[in-house]
Amino acid sequence: MRNETIAAIEEHKVFAIVRGISPDNVRPTMQALIKGGIRLVEVTFDRKNGEANTLAALDILSTEFADQLIFGAGTVTTVEQVKAVSDLGGQFIVSPDFNPEVIKKTRELEMVSLPGVMTPTEAVQADAAGADFIKLFPGGLLGPSYLGALSAPLSDLKFIAVGGVNADNIPDFAKAGAVGFGIGSNLVNNALVDNNEFDIIYQNACQFTQAVESIRK
Repeated sequence: MRNETIAAIEEHKVFAIVRGISPDNVRPTMQALIKGGIRLVEVTFDRKNGEANTLAALDILSTEFADQLIFGAGTVTTVEQVKAVSDLGGQFIVSPDFNPEVIKKTRELEMVSLPGVMTPTEAVQADAAGADFIKLFPGGLLGPSYLGALSAPLSDLKFIAVGGVNADNIPDFAKAGAVGFGIGSNLVNNALVDNNEFDIIYQNACQFTQAVESIRK
């Protein structure tokens, strides 16, 4: 399963990052993403308001969308959260930081590890600890030029750009060395969800799917 998840990430490239969506809105949001061609979904933990919505969303994905999506959790900062995601069928773990214990537990539970880093030192340490992909965060603030400078001497690492990535700058991040892209509000905007504007989420998904297709050529 781990190798299949890695291959799916390398193939589909775009992660939809879903934050704070109520369980009632998970289904139409996922349907809009799937219709628009998105196959990777990261549901983030909410450090301020608790974990209930995250776990409920993951349960829905596991029971109703497992045959259509590769899914996991983001903002994972503890080994307890890693285990909870594994118990709900999650296939990958994304963190905002480099935590070797989180990476270790992720690998022990046969999930794919994507820790967050900002510096070359963190990137190398995360790789040595067993990370499968390296999440550059905040990607938008650092920009493609920073990623290019980082990835040039570390070309064996698989970087995922997260934060500030949009359909227009995906080609620039790809040229700089990104093999994947985490997209939050530019794809799934909570205001759109609250207003039941799932057609716009579908349109956003189509734009990102098209952007990925453009870098394959």
